[in-house]
Amino acid sequence: MTPPVVLVVEDEPLVRMTAVDELDEAGFPVLEAKNADEALAVLEAHSDEVQVLFTDVDMPGSMNGMALAEQVYRRWPHVLLLISSGHARLRPDEIPDHGHFLPKPYRAATLVRHITEMMQILRGS
Repeated sequence: MTPPVVLVVEDEPLVRMTAVDELDEAGFPVLEAKNADEALAVLEAHSDEVQVLFTDVDMPGSMNGMALAEQVYRRWPHVLLLISSGHARLRPDEIPDHGHFLPKPYRAATLVRHITEMMQILRGS
C-alpha cells in the first residue's frame, strides 16, 4: 500500500517542521504550506497527488484552517481532512465531510496513527 501524500498547513515554523519531519520519517510523502493561500496554490499544482490535508485552525492570512477545509472539501472531495488546534475543540460533525480532529499538543505517533487509520477507513481495510 502506497502511503498517502500529506499536505501540512501550519503557520508556526517549528510546529510545521516537526510535523513534516515526523510524517517523513514514518514514510509519508509530505508537502507543506505556511497558510491557507499557500496551501491552495500547492493543491492547484498537486491536487492529483495530495490525499490528506493536515491543517491548523488558527492561521494568519485570508482564511483560517476551517475555511480552508471547506474549500478543499468542495474543490477536492477526495482529500481527507485532519484538523488540529491548541484552542478549539471540534467534533467530527463540525468538520467538512466528517473529517478528523487532533488536539494540540499531539505526539508524533498519534499524528501518524490518525492518518493511517483515515486511509484504512477510506480503503475499506
